[in-house]
Amino acid sequence: MLRTPVGERRLDILEWLKEPARHFPPQRHADLVEDGVTADAVAAKLGVRRGVADTHLALLTDLGLLSAKRIRRRTYYRRDEMRITEVARMFEKGW
Repeated sequence: MLRTPVGERRLDILEWLKEPARHFPPQRHADLVEDGVTADAVAAKLGVRRGVADTHLALLTDLGLLSAKRIRRRTYYRRDEMRITEVARMFEKGW
């Protein structure tokens, strides 16, 4: 995890997903808070192609900072608060 460049865009995604209802429009088949946000919504917010958003979301998911959930044919992403808390504690302890 420490070898992975964080990047401003990834930090933006994590920040937006703290309060998804504030940063993203409502979705038809899923709740923004309970289920998460699609890659299309993240791409639109970042102003990039979906493939770019997919790359950022996959990396954050691989790190365990986001969880992914399939509903119908889409994947929804939301913060994994427990993992984020664990990581924050490691850095606070001077890991």
